[in-house]
Amino acid sequence: MMMKQSLGLGCALLGAIGLTSAADAAEQITFVSQGGAYQQAQTVAILDPSAKKLGITINQDSIPDAWPAIKPQVGSGKPIWDVVDTPTGNCLRGGEQGLMEKLDFSKIPNGAAMPEAYRSPYSVSYEFYSSVLAFSQKTFPKDAPSSWADFWDVKKFPGRRALRNHPFATLEAALMADGVAPDKLYPLDVDRAFKKLEEIKPHITVWWTSGAQSAQLLNDGEVDMEMAWNGRVSAVAKEGAKVSFTYNQGILQSTSLCILKGAPNLGTAVKFLNEAVDPVHQANLPLHIDYGPGNPKAFETGVIKPERAAQLPSEPANAAKQALMSYAWWSSPAGEAAEKRWASFMQK
Repeated sequence: MMMKQSLGLGCALLGAIGLTSAADAAEQITFVSQGGAYQQAQTVAILDPSAKKLGITINQDSIPDAWPAIKPQVGSGKPIWDVVDTPTGNCLRGGEQGLMEKLDFSKIPNGAAMPEAYRSPYSVSYEFYSSVLAFSQKTFPKDAPSSWADFWDVKKFPGRRALRNHPFATLEAALMADGVAPDKLYPLDVDRAFKKLEEIKPHITVWWTSGAQSAQLLNDGEVDMEMAWNGRVSAVAKEGAKVSFTYNQGILQSTSLCILKGAPNLGTAVKFLNEAVDPVHQANLPLHIDYGPGNPKAFETGVIKPERAAQLPSEPANAAKQALMSYAWWSSPAGEAAEKRWASFMQK
């Protein structure tokens, strides 16, 4: 009798386990990122290990800029995507417009342990990159420009210059060139920044519009110094170009993960969000691409060797030299007004 009961209980447990496994196997999310080498790297470093550990399926989608597609998806009441990897400002702006789920960090302990500046009610930092001052080592074999004040100093550092045709980071660089400390930038003094930009505008050879273009400008020797993303400069340097950059007064920027309002797999998406910022998964990312981990605890795992860590924008010593971009300010009415003002500045 006892054996029958035990056997029956065992069958019931096996059945329950089988049902649970079936349910777990059915758990899935749709994750969207920016494609290319970046998405390939995160697939190997973060997505595949997370899917295996959680026993879920991660369906992937790619789009260069997810923001224009988010509002119609959520507005339809039946969004397709669950988790989006997008510039942090989009997560904040989406949260304010009711397009993103508010995060319960009690269910995201890896995110809760990150610095407050690296998360918001709607997002958690996923990876870091930096807008840096890059230069030609042929033009400047020694005594290279090392600050935005140097970039603005056309007499001491003559040469062709390029800046990004976008106010993000460019206004911050102008203010640092005018003497504002990296940790005192916000709220941005927009009038002061545009006034300083007027000084350098006649000396800008190219206002670049894509990371690929900025890399090409340096690689082909079309400019002697420019603002560029650190990963782009590193890439052309690895290919043999005589170029370098400094993290001094760089502008540290991030993409973040956020969840669409009404996501079809909300519970699984929250579990994934926590797993995606696990320190070990995060430490794996810079082994495959020149981006820094969003979770600073990644540098404590021992996965990233010291010589590699020294190259990354979010490594603590490098981060300390830079300004952390305030996406909260850029998504505020003042930030949106500054973005609109940029167009008229460029048209003058």
